Amino acid sequence: MIDIKLMMQKLDTLVLFRDVKKDRVISLMIRTMDDLVRGDRQAALKDYCSFTAELYSESESLTLYVLRLVLENENIYMLRKGEGVDTGWLIEECLANELYTMEELSRISCEELIERIGYDGFMPRYEIEALDFSKIYAERVMQIGQYGYGIYAKYHVFIVTDGEIVPVEYPDDIRLSQLSGYEQERAEVIANTMALIKGKPANNVLLYGDCGTGKSSAVKAIANEYADKGLRLIELKKKQLHEIPNIVKHISRNPLKFIVFIDDLSFTEDDDDYAALKAILEGSVSSTAANLVIYATSNRRHLVRETFSAREGDEVHRNDTMQEQLSLSERFGLRVLFRKPDKQLYLSVVKDLAAQYELNIPQEELFLRAEQFALARGGRSPRAAKQFVEFLKGSEE
Repeated sequence: MIDIKLMMQKLDTLVLFRDVKKDRVISLMIRTMDDLVRGDRQAALKDYCSFTAELYSESESLTLYVLRLVLENENIYMLRKGEGVDTGWLIEECLANELYTMEELSRISCEELIERIGYDGFMPRYEIEALDFSKIYAERVMQIGQYGYGIYAKYHVFIVTDGEIVPVEYPDDIRLSQLSGYEQERAEVIANTMALIKGKPANNVLLYGDCGTGKSSAVKAIANEYADKGLRLIELKKKQLHEIPNIVKHISRNPLKFIVFIDDLSFTEDDDDYAALKAILEGSVSSTAANLVIYATSNRRHLVRETFSAREGDEVHRNDTMQEQLSLSERFGLRVLFRKPDKQLYLSVVKDLAAQYELNIPQEELFLRAEQFALARGGRSPRAAKQFVEFLKGSEE
């Protein structure tokens, strides 16, 4: 049987993986072992059950759970590997020993703990497996550009809250296969994205055009489709554009590739928020990174809402200012237009969506009702098509 006291001492010596001990499951497991070392079986019984309850919420295998924590841990070794910096033999030696300790921890069976607790009634159990942590970790390091580390290994969509990059646990899971129409437009964006993923020069992209044509859905679907190739998406609100330099600083040495996504972008003629965006689009030293591109969507070609009164202002060089604002969209290397669909494209989208939703309705009736629905909603669009199909699906008996 494992020497629990020695195991506790080994855990106290962790340096690279010291944060793993703060995990809710592991901390309760350590508390259980500490109870047993102190001889408090009643406390060990309660803490063991709490530990397994937390484990069950994530996995039935302790080994797989600990392995996931190890692979996702953002430590100095992984950071240096991600930046392509030499780790040195001292850190390598530390890593080897700590990986063995984490492997030992992951193989402590429920039977060993239950026997030491000595309770005769039923107690929850968990699984363990014989996995080589050192081998698996080495393979992950070799593929660090695909899997990443830390929160970027666990999640692929993020937002910015109070200046911090925060993961989105349940992002929109739309896929490219669910989108219909606009194949040529999406192909341009996909090709640009693949260039980014492969480490080739990639453009910042402006997707503009009519409402409801699938601009935002295209970006989200691309992020989902290529997450397993090392692509991550950080969504920003327009009022957060000043966060771009901080984001660049945070991820510039990350081995993954990032899309900073700004949805529904537009400015007023006296809006200063565009300065931060302009900086990165112009490629200023403090605002660019080789592993980052800006993808923005807008209903406006020139991004700036201009009024006639603004043209009559008293600024001496007003025309220069207007040209500067109106040329902001020209700083996107790739601009893709999503036009409002004609009748043929609209009905084609309706037909594809009806097949996806497995609607049982004659095509002639489907198209007639789809046109009526679009007329009532102010015009044809992929959004209207989806709303119509979902309405029919929800009305089925």
